[in-house]
Formats: sequence, structure tokens, C-alpha cells
Amino acid sequence: MEEVILRLALRNAVEHGGRAEPGPVLSKLLGERPELRPQAAQLRGVVERVVAEVNGWNLEEQRRRLEELSEAVGVGEKAVVKLGKRGLPPLKGAVEGRVVTRLPPEPSGYMHLGHALSGIINAEYARMYRGKLWLRFEDTNPRKVRPEYYESFRRGYRWLGVEWDFEKNNSDDMELYYSYGRKMIMLGRLYACTCSPEEMHRQRAHKTGCGHRAQTLEENLDAWDRALRGDFGEGEISFRLRGILDSDNTTLRDPVLFRIVTHPHPLKGRDYLLWPTYDMAAALQDSFCGVTHVLRSSEFALRDELQNMIREIFGLPQPIIVEYSRFEFRGSITSKREIRSLIEAGVIEGWDDPRLTTIEGVRRRGILPETIREFTLSQTALSYARKEYDWSLLNSLNRKLLDPRARRLFFVPDPVKLVVDGWEPHPVTLPYHPSKDLGSRTVMPGRIFYISGRDLAGRRPGDLIRLKYVMNVRLRMVGDYVVGDFAGSEPLDGVPIIQWVCEDYRKVTVRVPGPLLRDDGSINPDSMGVVHGFGEAGVEGVREDEIIQFERFGFCRRDSGSELLFIFCHE
Repeated sequence: MEEVILRLALRNAVEHGGRAEPGPVLSKLLGERPELRPQAAQLRGVVERVVAEVNGWNLEEQRRRLEELSEAVGVGEKAVVKLGKRGLPPLKGAVEGRVVTRLPPEPSGYMHLGHALSGIINAEYARMYRGKLWLRFEDTNPRKVRPEYYESFRRGYRWLGVEWDFEKNNSDDMELYYSYGRKMIMLGRLYACTCSPEEMHRQRAHKTGCGHRAQTLEENLDAWDRALRGDFGEGEISFRLRGILDSDNTTLRDPVLFRIVTHPHPLKGRDYLLWPTYDMAAALQDSFCGVTHVLRSSEFALRDELQNMIREIFGLPQPIIVEYSRFEFRGSITSKREIRSLIEAGVIEGWDDPRLTTIEGVRRRGILPETIREFTLSQTALSYARKEYDWSLLNSLNRKLLDPRARRLFFVPDPVKLVVDGWEPHPVTLPYHPSKDLGSRTVMPGRIFYISGRDLAGRRPGDLIRLKYVMNVRLRMVGDYVVGDFAGSEPLDGVPIIQWVCEDYRKVTVRVPGPLLRDDGSINPDSMGVVHGFGEAGVEGVREDEIIQFERFGFCRRDSGSELLFIFCHE
């Protein structure tokens, strides 16, 4: 966080003759990161301190330092680097063969698109520097984690083609955490506390400590041993870092590093009751795993200082931290709590609903793993400024990848019967692709066809239409059904070409996912559209999960093998 503020302060100073002002720097920070506005009062002190330091340098020094900060990937205004144009930008302090990055999901929900994009960035940097990649599950909150969530991430990363070198669970190192916890007590940096969460909140708000801070080493060790024996219930005791009570960063004001959790862990059962918090476990694990570069989204920014402090206490190496804004998609919901409530309310069907950004939902929507990778490396930016991506960007890349490989089939939404007089039925060969050699199918249409009612809008008797690959038809009667006359087999300029199906059609349902959120942020309960129609007989041969193009309708993925149900991907 301080590097971001330093960058903004330096730029403000350089633009104003060598003197920065705290107000504009803070305004710029909150403008780029609106989610930090509730912490404006805390951040003001940090900004004022950094600005005072910057103003102590001459203009030449300010320019030199600003240029240095802009050379390598970091966070902040000058770190907006488009990926894919010149390849990944270099990592500060990276040495070929020694870079170690990590995928650190918390298995408290299903993998989503944000995890995927961050995962690809971490994997790419490890590959770029011939380094190593960890898959490490942050699973030290037994109340949140479930077995199916672990597998969701493994399955999702494999689907994306992300390969990791090592895998572990943070919960596997409980005895190691205990040894470091005891060592922290011996160093006078960890103390036992029986204050309630409400009392701790008041203490932090007023920058005051509690009476437990003055306990002796023996008292803290005794409480530690009793906690390990199971003498305390949940909420009765915690162990807090003796931090910096007057820090502008609230996470440093004596945070809890260990607490009692009686809920059984899906992997460890009830073997352990005293669990490390996220910050304690993550800080140690990054060192245990030899992580050199932490690449993650910026909601962790205020925790960097705390995790660095924990490592510093033990003399452990510090990784280089690179942060960027969260990956968010317009009209989508990522909050696990909100998703659960929508599932319970019946608005969405589950975690794999194609309106969600979960990997299972995105896969059902027909987005290819190659698309997500290409999107990450060509469209995203390592920027601290908040950005919301539009689905149209992802769809555009997906369309380019699908177009040469997807078979074309006929689907008629809102079908209307068409009888053609003067047509002599004969077999017709239809290609699966207009330019690629994907094969063909042969059909035997009679005099009765079905075309889309949408294609009849504004049509009158005497108008010409062309049934694709077959013939021209001059309409004679347009009503509840249509009658026309055969008007030749050769294509005619200016005649609209439409898709059709024969009498051996199959009933098809296409579900069309839309944005879950309206522009005003409210939930759209009607965000899943449904289109009914007739598909050609060959639609039964489409495999489950296969993505095809219904001509003049869009790309669709077969969602069920037992019924002709498709999910609309995009046009």
C-alpha cells in the first residue's frame, strides 16, 4: 500500500514543481480504489507521512525515484501494463530458475474467474522464469472449508491447463504453527487474551491495548498449553500479536493470530482446536514454500504490512509483493454469501449456473479455457486502479477460437410451417462449416419446412426468400402458416437467406443467460431467458458439452445428454 501512495505522491510532486500535497494524493488513491473510502481516516496519516518524506527530496531525486518505481511490475498508476503486447512485463528482483510463485485458494467456495486469471498470471511468470509453482490451500478456518471446494480448484486449474509443481494444505503444518506460536510468546510478541470481539473492536478504534498485554511470559505460556489441551471453548480465548497500537494500519493493532475453532475440519477432523488465522498461516507458508513473488489482488493490501511483520519477527525471508485490482465482470456477482442466498431463493440453480463467474458456470456458458488464457494475457492489466470488464471482450475472443472449429446446424426459434409448391423433393447435402473441412450431412426435405417466425416479420405475399443451400421461395400466403412457390435453385442477389428444418425436426430448448445484476445493482430475477424451437434431426448427434453454432442464432453448448437442452454462449 505504501508503494502505491509513494508513487502517487511522487507523481503529484513532479507535476507541481517538487512539492506534493496530501489532499490530492489521498483523493487520487480513493478515486482509483473506491473500496478504500471507508478507511480514508486511517489512510490519511499514511499519506501525510509519505508526502512529508517525498517533499524532503529535491525535484531531481523525486523524478529518479518515480522512474525507478515505474521500471518493474508493481502496483499503482504507472504499473498499468497490458499483457500480451510485449509478453509479460519483467518481475522486480526475478532471477531465472529461482522464481517461485503460488496459487493460494481458500477452499471456502467454488473456483471463479478471478482465481483463474490470477492463476494464469502466477503460472505464466513461473514458466517465464523457469521457476516453480505451488498449489497451496489456505484451509485453516475449519468452519468454512469443504472437501468439494478443494476439488473445484484442482479441476478448474487443470481445465485451464495450469500445471503446478507442488501441492499442500496449510492445515498439514499445524504442529509447525504451534512451534512458531510458542516461539512468538517466548519473544514477547504473542499474548493470551480473553476479550470479546466487540471489546477488541473498541480497542482498535481507540488505539488502546487491553490489560492482557501486561501478562507475564509464564501466564501466556500456561494459557497456550491449556488451549492446546482443549481447556477453552470457542470464543473464550485468543492469542494476539503485540503489534503497533497507534499504527494508521488497523491490521497492526494487536490482531488475533490464533483462536479456538471447535467445528470439525474436513481433513483433520477434531484433531486440532487451536487454529492459526489466515495472516499467521499465509505469512509463514510463503517462507516455508520459498515463495519469491506474491502476485495477488489488492484487497490484501492492508495485510501486507502485518504478514511482513510476522516474517520479520522470525527472521524469515520476505517475498516481493505485486498487487493489482480484482478482476470483476459487469453484471456479475462474486460474493459467496450473495450467491448462497440466491441459490436458496431459487433465483439461480447452483454454483454452476451459467450466469455466475464460477469456473463451472463459465464452462457451462461455453467459454473455452484457451479464451480465458488469451483474455488474461491480452486484455487485462496489472493495475491497482479498479476496473470492471465487459463480457463482450471475453465473448469476442471466444468467438474467434470457436468459429473455425464449431459445426454449423440449423435451429428455428418460434417455428412457423412453410409449404412449398412446385418443388421436387430430392436429397440435399449441407456442409457443417462454410470454409473448414468439418464434414457434411445429407437430408431429404419434402414439401413441408419450418422457418422462424422472426424471419417472417414484415414479409408479404410476393416477397422472395431463400432456404439456405436449397432453393428460392416466392411467398404466396403469409398467416398462421405460410405457402410459397418454388422460384429456382440458384442464389439470387438481395434475397434474404434463412435457415430451415424438415418435418423430421427435433424439439430444442435453448437457455440464454443474461446479467444477474441490473445497472442499478439490483438482482434481475428474469436474467435467464428461454427460447423454444425446432432443430434439424442431426442435432441429436451433438455430444454433451460440444459447442456448435446454430446458424443465424449463435454459438450454443449442449448442456444435457438426456434431452436437447442447450446453453447460449454468444452470437
